[in-house]
Amino acid sequence: MQPGLLVASPQMRDPNFQHAVVLLVSHGPEGSLGVVVNRETQQRMGDIIERMEARSPARANRPVLWGGPVEPGAGFVLWHGTGAEGWTLGEYSLSPSRDRLKVLVESGSDFWLCLGYAGWGPGQLDRELTEGSWIHLEEGVEGVLAAQVHDRYDEALRLLGVNPELLWMTPVDE
Repeated sequence: MQPGLLVASPQMRDPNFQHAVVLLVSHGPEGSLGVVVNRETQQRMGDIIERMEARSPARANRPVLWGGPVEPGAGFVLWHGTGAEGWTLGEYSLSPSRDRLKVLVESGSDFWLCLGYAGWGPGQLDRELTEGSWIHLEEGVEGVLAAQVHDRYDEALRLLGVNPELLWMTPVDE
């Protein structure tokens, strides 16, 4: 499976992933890794930037995204552009590099910070896809990420051409 988006089934019962859109960056025999890109936290960018001894008043009130339940202190920066580290999907890149975050803050670039990530063990994601918990999208990453955070789930379903009220899947019950 190629990197792309994982869209939670409308019937997903796991509270961590109800109506989640995950940017899947790695999938292989050893497991899978991604970040949730449509959940805001109460934390603000100003809190993080201040600890880095950097300043970005324009980003101070921007919310930090909840990237997933694994390692909630791990940060991943998501931006429109490319970098030497991390992963690139179309026009967007994701990096765990603190240096990348600092460069983006200091340059005034537009970016999102995701805290935590979503991870699956060997074969787990393939099983969940087969069971109907997720829909995988290889195309449309740019359009979904360009949407407002709270609109990304609906945008992903729109790309699929489905009405969530008419889509019935049998997701895992975790």
